[in-house]
Amino acid sequence: MQHPQSNSPVETVLVTVTGTVQGVGYRHATVRRAHMLGVTGWVQNLLDGTVEALVQGTPDQVDHMLEWLRRGPPGASVQEITTRREYTDKRYIRFEQV
Repeated sequence: MQHPQSNSPVETVLVTVTGTVQGVGYRHATVRRAHMLGVTGWVQNLLDGTVEALVQGTPDQVDHMLEWLRRGPPGASVQEITTRREYTDKRYIRFEQV
């Protein structure tokens, strides 16, 4: 598993996922995929039925994670994802469900 080094370029992106994404293992699968790709951050359910994630890693890692989030696990039906670049000095150590 790769972790972004302090001297590598790191992107941080806040993602909102809409569709059938709660009650289908979306968050758990997101954590597994994040660990496979080596990205850090978090994922959580929101009260409005969406899933929100903060993804941090190299530009390539973030792109791969966003590509996966657009599909999700087999039980999910993703309608749309919205992304917003975050500018932060905070570096996450792992990816977790909150």
